[in-house]
Amino acid sequence: MALVDLSPLLQLLLVGAAVATPLLGWTLWRQRWAEPRDRLAALTVLTVFLTFDLVLFGAFTRLTDSGLGCPDWPGCYGHSSPIGARAAIEAEQAVMPTGPVTHGKAWIEMVHRYLATGVGALIVALLALRWRWRSALDEGPGGLRWAGLTLLWVLAQGAFGALTVTMKLFPAIVTAHLLGGVGLLALLAAQWAQLAPLAAAGMPHRWRPSQRRAAALLLGLVVFQVALGGWTSTNYAVLACSEFPRCQGSWWPAMNFSEGFSVWRPLGLTAAGEPISFAALTAIHYVHRLYAYALLLLLWGMAFWLYRTDREPRLAKGLALLGLWQLLTGLSNVVLGWPLLAAVAHTGGAAALVALLAFHLARPEPQFASARSAALHPSNLPA
Repeated sequence: MALVDLSPLLQLLLVGAAVATPLLGWTLWRQRWAEPRDRLAALTVLTVFLTFDLVLFGAFTRLTDSGLGCPDWPGCYGHSSPIGARAAIEAEQAVMPTGPVTHGKAWIEMVHRYLATGVGALIVALLALRWRWRSALDEGPGGLRWAGLTLLWVLAQGAFGALTVTMKLFPAIVTAHLLGGVGLLALLAAQWAQLAPLAAAGMPHRWRPSQRRAAALLLGLVVFQVALGGWTSTNYAVLACSEFPRCQGSWWPAMNFSEGFSVWRPLGLTAAGEPISFAALTAIHYVHRLYAYALLLLLWGMAFWLYRTDREPRLAKGLALLGLWQLLTGLSNVVLGWPLLAAVAHTGGAAALVALLAFHLARPEPQFASARSAALHPSNLPA
């Protein structure tokens, strides 16, 4: 069996179009009397929402061990759905009843691919509409460049999705794929922020320069923690410490950092091809946990600073609540034995944190928003 079989690619693209077209048509119809900017903003919100769902479903796919439910790409045994691959799946399932290939896991994997293709179709539509309405948007080439970058990004995500399968869940590739999904969400959230200032009149942009710099640094630290969390999950190191706040009855358990953070190696093995040690898995888990303590303090400190100075109050509340969400779901993963719901919710909280910070950092400066509002005021429009 070829690991890459492009014969079902056209059918998969048609499925993606079928996913995106009703959503695109419904959104544009609801906004049919709105200005092009507001119509594009509504479509961007829809794409942000669907991309967030895609990140969650990607986590669900990984956590249910469905990443190799169809061991080729982009289809399933050369077919566009598990229905056509029934015989091949049944043969694999007869040998190994619990997987990695089963009918249930194959459907989970293919639904993830269908959803990803639908997101790609919406991103193509965003770029096309931005080009069509470029004169009415009056934003120069910057908007088109961001839309073009987003399209290139989603194509790269597709390539990493292929590598995830063909390289048999190679931890570095799976972690990069997760980061790519969160990065795509941040790109779309930033574009929503650029389009949304008129609709968000109740959200004046009031950054202090020091607070903007701190928020940008915080975004980078959150992304790094997402990488650590992805590395923990893809190496199945979550259960290396099953108690809190200590680990294996110790404040500093036996750990092998060099082995645990050797990046380029197969799943479950060292770079030399030997089985990875439990001390290496413990190091992966404990580094993620210790970094989480520091990041949580920074999140709540940033929230308090913003709230105390009456700057960006919605961001302050969002950071505080998402920090609490991450604490509770992270603890649930440890003390409840990594339940699926808590694990998916933990990924969702991390993605929401990235999107929230990206949205607020990308919002236009107040003088830009005010000038645009004044230009579009009815009294200033031509008769």
